[in-house]
Amino acid sequence: MEEEMKAMLDQIESLKHSLPNNTAIADLQRHAERIAGLEKCVPTRRSKVKDMSAEVVDSNPYSRLMALQRMGIVHNYERIRDFSVAIVGIGGVGSVAAEMLTRCGIGRLLLYDYDTVELANMNRLFFRPDQVGMTKTDAAVQTLKDINPDVVLESYSLNITTVKGFEVFMESLTNKKFHGSGVDLVLSCVDNYEARMVVNQACNELKQTWMESGVSEDAVSGHIQLLIPGETACFACAPPLVVASGVDERTLKREGVCAASLPTTMGVVAGLLVQNALKFLLNFGNVSPYLGYNALKDYFPTMEMRPNPQCSNLACLERQKEYDLAKPAREAAAKAKMEAESSSMIEYPVHIDNEWNISVVDDMEADISTSSKSTVSIPDGLVHELPSADGFQKPAFFEESSSTVDDLDDLKKQLEALNAE
Repeated sequence: MEEEMKAMLDQIESLKHSLPNNTAIADLQRHAERIAGLEKCVPTRRSKVKDMSAEVVDSNPYSRLMALQRMGIVHNYERIRDFSVAIVGIGGVGSVAAEMLTRCGIGRLLLYDYDTVELANMNRLFFRPDQVGMTKTDAAVQTLKDINPDVVLESYSLNITTVKGFEVFMESLTNKKFHGSGVDLVLSCVDNYEARMVVNQACNELKQTWMESGVSEDAVSGHIQLLIPGETACFACAPPLVVASGVDERTLKREGVCAASLPTTMGVVAGLLVQNALKFLLNFGNVSPYLGYNALKDYFPTMEMRPNPQCSNLACLERQKEYDLAKPAREAAAKAKMEAESSSMIEYPVHIDNEWNISVVDDMEADISTSSKSTVSIPDGLVHELPSADGFQKPAFFEESSSTVDDLDDLKKQLEALNAE
């Protein structure tokens, strides 16, 4: 653009000295048209939207999201702007999760990663070739701010497994400069156990709810998991074999060998993760405690994992004690809530208008009414197909049963007399 402008200025300067020169004027016109064409190629950036609106117009970026509220799925969707979500690991899952939350209009996103964008990342979603060499967090901010400028984006290009990185991570999670509160939810999208254990430690210490996610090395399975300190199992309560055995996972990597990666599997796991996060934040549907995904069999296993009383994480044990001590208060609050809901319910007649004159009667009354009608006479010429209970008569063989017994006794006596002779 600068070169085009310089060329146009040069042409204008020459035009001043030779107005009759039509060639210079024609060149100036071509340059002007070229610049005008370049301006049309500049991507359109939308302005910020102060309030979410449900108005159905093409210029409203939130109309389809606010429709969830109109359909009764979410009580107040606009609350999403009050929440802060931290995403640790801006890779195949984390970057897609960040984009989804940005498009949903989340209030603030905190992004953590120490790696840079490489051409090897192009088999995944989100990143572009022109972003190669940029830190993943800066590249993510560059893309996300164009998608939705309403979202507050914070970029942290650091390694949380280092002492300094962990300190910055803890401080950023507790920073209350956004709406007077810290982070509402942490999403772990890292690809190694060391970083997962660090996130687990931080969230246990801060009593911070978080969700963990992962994709298998063969790229055909994955999972998401909800972790609430003290209430559910933490990552150390049931650690993988690598963590439990104390083996340095970096020693397991071989030169020239890398894990498989499919954008489809990572996209599915990212979608499940963000869907669970939205249900947790906006309080709708059932939040999955654990949800797996097997791409080969289209299998989605679920389970619940309770805390381990012998967990190796001291902060987890402390949270478990606090959760147990608060049990009576939780039960009392739940009981009070149920009583309040039941007392506020007003019973209304099912059908106020009854144009068909349908009435509901007790079963006993119906039986009595039916039996009383059984003795009512019917018009002449008509007969009951089956006998009524009142007209039932015993069969003849019941009346002759006594005489039959006497005959048998006589026959028996005659046989005994013959045998005696």
